[in-house]
Amino acid sequence: MARAKKTESGQKEKKIFVLDTSVIIYEHNSIMNFEEHDVGIPITVLEELDNFKKGNDTKNFEAREFTRLIDKLANGKMLQDWNPLNGSANKGKFKVLMYSKSKIDASEVFDEDKADHRILNAALQLQQEIPSKKVILVSKDINLRLKAKSLGLPAEDYNTGKVQNVNSLYRGININEKVSPDKINQLYEKGAISPRGCLGTSKPNKNGYYILKNGKKSVLAFYNPIMDQVEHVEKRSVYGIKPRNAEQTFAIHAILNPDVKLVTIQGVAGTGKTLLALAGALEQKREFKQIYLARPIVPLSNKDIGYLPGDIKSKLNPYMEPLWDNLKFIQNQFHESDKEYSKITEMVNQEKLVITPLAYIRGRSLSNICFIVDEAQNLTPHEVKTIITRAGENTKIIFTGDIYQIDTPYLDSQSNGLSYLIDRVKDHELYAHITLEKGERSELANLANELL
Repeated sequence: MARAKKTESGQKEKKIFVLDTSVIIYEHNSIMNFEEHDVGIPITVLEELDNFKKGNDTKNFEAREFTRLIDKLANGKMLQDWNPLNGSANKGKFKVLMYSKSKIDASEVFDEDKADHRILNAALQLQQEIPSKKVILVSKDINLRLKAKSLGLPAEDYNTGKVQNVNSLYRGININEKVSPDKINQLYEKGAISPRGCLGTSKPNKNGYYILKNGKKSVLAFYNPIMDQVEHVEKRSVYGIKPRNAEQTFAIHAILNPDVKLVTIQGVAGTGKTLLALAGALEQKREFKQIYLARPIVPLSNKDIGYLPGDIKSKLNPYMEPLWDNLKFIQNQFHESDKEYSKITEMVNQEKLVITPLAYIRGRSLSNICFIVDEAQNLTPHEVKTIITRAGENTKIIFTGDIYQIDTPYLDSQSNGLSYLIDRVKDHELYAHITLEKGERSELANLANELL
């Protein structure tokens, strides 16, 4: 994660990184990602992790896995001593930092004795004890980082798995305005042509989408990596939903493509991400045993849902309502007497179509399922990986979300699971990505997105 500077003797300058609880919850094996540097774990972090050990949420899993990892690394040794991270010279050492007051007491400075301030004190005390090494606090909590810096303690975000520049994130769509009219005509007439001479000089993206232009002439195209050919993409309606622009046409094509097993759709509110994914899944209902539409639960103000009144179904309903809204919108494209209308009701009643919190899916084997994960920007990279590794035979997974609308603490546009997935899996034969930019919800919604 950190690059060590070389000293005058040519040796690398070793540092000590002090990890906050938020880093452990984000990735339990983060302690192994600091190269040759040493790592300190404040005793307060272990106390906080103890509170997270029970439960089925990702944070509970990460807390339990970290505890097991530390126990394995210690191998019977005392944790107050510096112990090797993996028994080799390539890694640094680690120890548990006992709570003690430093010359600068964070609890007194900020006039409150709480876990964050005890973690700051542990790092400040280490800074005093070992002045020959640079001590750096690592936290996903931006407020804690600011507090650390205000006390003269260097602080950094945990950058492993973080996309460096979201502005250059893979968009899935390319525009080539210098295509010969003959190539465009051939694509319309034949339906598929060689990529040479129409996709530019660069290597085409696998399952990439293209808008090929020449003046007023244009055509929508897709690069098929299996056949090594450019194919014409025609506008197609899915379960009553018609694409309103080229981006939506591409998204529907990716969702319906049987060779693409993993799809990500990124876009701001109102671009039709969830609607297109659900309509596309319904269009393929005969290809899958079930359709799952799930989303992570991010309670208001990050409170636990336990404070809400009613049973578990009543507590979860408010979070699932946006998904039901999309389903009702699709159903209302048909008359009540139409078979498509009644089919949706039948699928819900027979649990062929299931709308559920993402937590209820964990641990299941996903075979013969079209699995849509909404609001994927609120997932960590580890959660995204966990979901995909559950995929069995004939399973298609579609992630939708807006990387700029993060509702959970300790994640941002660079570190969330959706950005991580787009960056890591791009240009793979099983994967396609579309970025939706044009809002289609209403003129009023577009006004808000553009001007407010």
